[in-house]
Amino acid sequence: MKIAVVGIGGVGGYFGGNLARHYTGKGEVEIVFVARGKHLEEITKNGLELITQKGSFKAMPDRATDNPADQGAFDLVLFCVKAYDLEESARLLRYNVDEKSVVITLLNGVDNRGRLKDIFPRAEVLDGGVYISGRIICPGVVQQLGGACKLFFGAEDGATEKYLHTERLLRDAGIDAEFRTDIQTVVWDKYLFISPVASATAYLGKNFGEILEDGTSRGILESLVKEVERVGRAMGVPVPEDAPKVVLDKVASFPYETQSSMQVDFEKGGRTELETFTGFIVRSAGRRGIAVPHHDEIYRILLERMEKG
Repeated sequence: MKIAVVGIGGVGGYFGGNLARHYTGKGEVEIVFVARGKHLEEITKNGLELITQKGSFKAMPDRATDNPADQGAFDLVLFCVKAYDLEESARLLRYNVDEKSVVITLLNGVDNRGRLKDIFPRAEVLDGGVYISGRIICPGVVQQLGGACKLFFGAEDGATEKYLHTERLLRDAGIDAEFRTDIQTVVWDKYLFISPVASATAYLGKNFGEILEDGTSRGILESLVKEVERVGRAMGVPVPEDAPKVVLDKVASFPYETQSSMQVDFEKGGRTELETFTGFIVRSAGRRGIAVPHHDEIYRILLERMEKG
């Protein structure tokens, strides 16, 4: 069996590192990392160093490449790239994915399965997600900063049995993986939290604690949650009745100084997941005639910031 991990950053580095540590060299499962640049060079020479809250280790995949076209068919592909890199990364694997492949998206967002299905129409494409915070701290080194390190994936077609082998493969590598038959609910539960928080922190330039302690900022975040909630319900997603409280309580559970990844990206002046979070809600609301004034304003202002550099 051949497993490809696409994107060896905070997410792919953690899960790919655990897969490589367990399976590389044993023959039954081959692990291929798809990475690029100096990060790829260092992994190829010395392996991937993974620093976790439970300890550190080095892992060497069977292969690491930025051009997987000659690697043959993949049985399982984990997409761990940023949402803005999804299509470009997927096209790199157009010769490696066929009707026998299982493709799992572990990105932020709720429309990734459809985007991948457009590129891999013959493959089994599954929704998924993770609860983990991590980053590349230097080429060849990934650090897990926090999170439960939970991976979930699933389908809602009732065909559970054929995916349990994938769940076992991940668990055997020490990954806390769970197959779910209610995957849309699970993905939206995460999105209901991360999307308004990303929009609010990037717009306000405040961390979690600063938002909660300021009444105006807290009110903006609560309004954003309610707008995401309305869009989700219009799309047929079961959303908790007490969504604002659920989100605010979760924000309060993080350290005071916590920042969202989108806030950090804006502060660095790099590419961001604005379209995955704020933009997606604006477009989805527009198609359904739903008013989302806070998202509209924040989307406009953040777009202007990006254009100004």
